[in-house]
Amino acid sequence: MIPAVPFGRDVIESIIPHRDPFILLDRILELKPGRKVVAEYTVRADAWWFAGHFPSRPVMPGVLIVEAMAQTGAVAVLCEEENRGKIAFFAGIDDCRFKRIVEPGDVLTLTCEIDQVRGPIGRGKATAFVGDALATRGTLTFAVER
Repeated sequence: MIPAVPFGRDVIESIIPHRDPFILLDRILELKPGRKVVAEYTVRADAWWFAGHFPSRPVMPGVLIVEAMAQTGAVAVLCEEENRGKIAFFAGIDDCRFKRIVEPGDVLTLTCEIDQVRGPIGRGKATAFVGDALATRGTLTFAVER
């Protein structure tokens, strides 16, 4: 059964296996299983990584923005009936660009559109915006465990 949107972390955790402190999604705003998902994540000042990245100028690490985009794509893939209870492994990223710093208090709007699936391997175009400003974009490759 596909959950009605919007939904929060409790439902997200029933779809993907990520848990604190590594789940980087708060809400799913739009969902077309296997095709598209739009999510939201509020960057909190007390996030574990800010203690070291960087104490005098807190910035969300780019690799964690990419992980948030990958988790967004995982929701689209793992909510499909044939993939329920599986893990979508992050297999790569192409054409990744960082366009804006993400800092405490920012709200990331994350989108992933799945554009190719062959067997357990798929690709999706992902973005992370803060308001109207593009923060990060890239093409994700994933592999769903068999």
